[in-house]
Amino acid sequence: MRSVKGANTGPELALRRSLHRLGFRYRTNVRDLPGAPDIVLPRYRSIIFVHGCFWHQHDCPRGARMPKTNVDYWTKKLARNVARDEAAVKALSDAGWRVRIVWECELKMLDETVRQCADWLRISED
Repeated sequence: MRSVKGANTGPELALRRSLHRLGFRYRTNVRDLPGAPDIVLPRYRSIIFVHGCFWHQHDCPRGARMPKTNVDYWTKKLARNVARDEAAVKALSDAGWRVRIVWECELKMLDETVRQCADWLRISED
């Protein structure tokens, strides 16, 4: 697990590049906010987390699988990840941030996902 990156992952970089191309400016991996969000857009008071389907237990086929060995360990580990995510989203929402989660599988349709994120961000401008 040491080789699993926590920041600047491929899906995260793809989304960041696309948002930047559209003119959105952001900060990355802000450690002083709960959950160290992947993308922080202070102008829009918005945060985007880019979650890997397996690590954050998305309900897609990739996220729903479980390793065949050491099942007890993985069940507890992944449950802690989900609980930590929920706590971070609640803390950020309570602090007045808008939070959006983008799943790794959604980025297979990058253009559509970026359009949805851009629309979501622009709503906060109104």
